[in-house]
Amino acid sequence: MKLLFVVDPLASFKIYKDTTYVMMREAQRRGHEVSVCVPSDIFWLQGGRVTAQVETIALPEVDMAAYAAGSATEAWWQLQQVHTLALADFDAVLMRKDPPFDSEFFYTTHLLSQAEREGAKVFNKPAALRDHPEKLDILEFPEWIGPTLVTRDPERIRAFHAEHGDIILKPLDGMGGMGIFRVGADGMNLGSIIETLNDHGRTSVMVQRYIPAIKQGDKRILIIDGQVVPYALARIPQGNEIRGNMAVGGKAVAQLLSARDVQIAEAIGARLAARGLLLIGLDVIGDFVTEINVTSPTGFQEIFNQTGCDVAALYIDAIERRQATWLSTNA
Repeated sequence: MKLLFVVDPLASFKIYKDTTYVMMREAQRRGHEVSVCVPSDIFWLQGGRVTAQVETIALPEVDMAAYAAGSATEAWWQLQQVHTLALADFDAVLMRKDPPFDSEFFYTTHLLSQAEREGAKVFNKPAALRDHPEKLDILEFPEWIGPTLVTRDPERIRAFHAEHGDIILKPLDGMGGMGIFRVGADGMNLGSIIETLNDHGRTSVMVQRYIPAIKQGDKRILIIDGQVVPYALARIPQGNEIRGNMAVGGKAVAQLLSARDVQIAEAIGARLAARGLLLIGLDVIGDFVTEINVTSPTGFQEIFNQTGCDVAALYIDAIERRQATWLSTNA
């Protein structure tokens, strides 16, 4: 297969933990051709198809420990060819641009949707990316979440705090734990935090009851083509930190899913996979879903390194199945 990965600039990759990197490595191992582009390489000229300037690359064996230590001197990719191709000329287009989901991300999904109309096979489906904002999406599943409010109204936030006492506030467009605040029963700094996040009623805020089980970790549960990966990656807060995100120093520990984890993941995964979401990352604290990640879920390397469960192989298996189904349908 010819695969196109739509990604952030390759120079920004931290390959010793990057999930897209191991997806590409697994695809190459199976003999598939790997090409990449950044969203700004995609264009649509009147009368033509959605097209991109792409780089076909090879991924040599590298000293991963050196990359983790920041001492690597070898390049982790080798440029094979630069060419301009319609996205529909690839066997699969894998949208792996990291958040934030800003206006340019949104416009890129529209270009990808047009490419689909021209015959491209895009994962995750662009319309599904647009329709499933990662924080808001949990409200579709009230039976699996804790008390949650999304509002622009500062007084509703204060009322939610008065009811629940210990709360978490966060912006809807944050990533990596950015902008998350905890306010205890004493309400200390609640006004200042509301002003910071809410911007005097101009910006929506998500407010949730604090879940003490965060001390045991914020579990990332992966679902591939509706099938639940048997291990979660628990991101455990360190020191006085309330956030388990690895971007802020959380400790990543792979662990078998609990019966409750499986129940949640199967229920949500079955519904979302049918909408074109091949890869989903649920964030679960204790018994509650706190976020549904669909843009570029991560955690593949950490799970593999700690358990031997090859999540990248499961993902490329799913891409190959989709391609085989498409070929048999259109034979």
